[in-house]
Amino acid sequence: MKEINKTNKLTIILFIIYLIAVLEIIVFKLELPFSNTGYLRNINLIPFHESVILNGKIDYSEIIMNMVIFVPLGIYVEMIFSKWSITKKISMFFIISLICEVLQFIFAMGASDITDIINNTLGGIIGLLIYKVIVKLFSNRDKAHKFVNIVAAIGTVFMVLFLAILLITNL
Repeated sequence: MKEINKTNKLTIILFIIYLIAVLEIIVFKLELPFSNTGYLRNINLIPFHESVILNGKIDYSEIIMNMVIFVPLGIYVEMIFSKWSITKKISMFFIISLICEVLQFIFAMGASDITDIINNTLGGIIGLLIYKVIVKLFSNRDKAHKFVNIVAAIGTVFMVLFLAILLITNL
């Protein structure tokens, strides 16, 4: 079995922290878990229907934010599971997004929406492409990997601090 080096360990740790943050943001809406369960349970199976229509207009910010939150997933998946086929990687984005939407429904923490799954999956694909561009810019996968880990570590520290502040102020 291939030994996991320090760079790969850091990537895996950052990936796990990212997944926890995604669950907190998407499923629990930046609330303490289970503090506001049961107030909204809705399913929308019509893509780009009620979830993006606001006052008769499409809410592009929701579409963009759903994509943006999954861009790091695409980057992490490409870094950790680079040997996987593109189909497996895209399936992972879809499944993680589906799990988030199902958990939202189970905990009644928001509307479960096929549009979110589509946009989240697209965000993961965009992340894959961004990582491929970064590798080309560095002309070396190892250097690109280290660069992304540094940026991700800095971003993770700020994200954790931001989430901690939000959770503390909601107590």
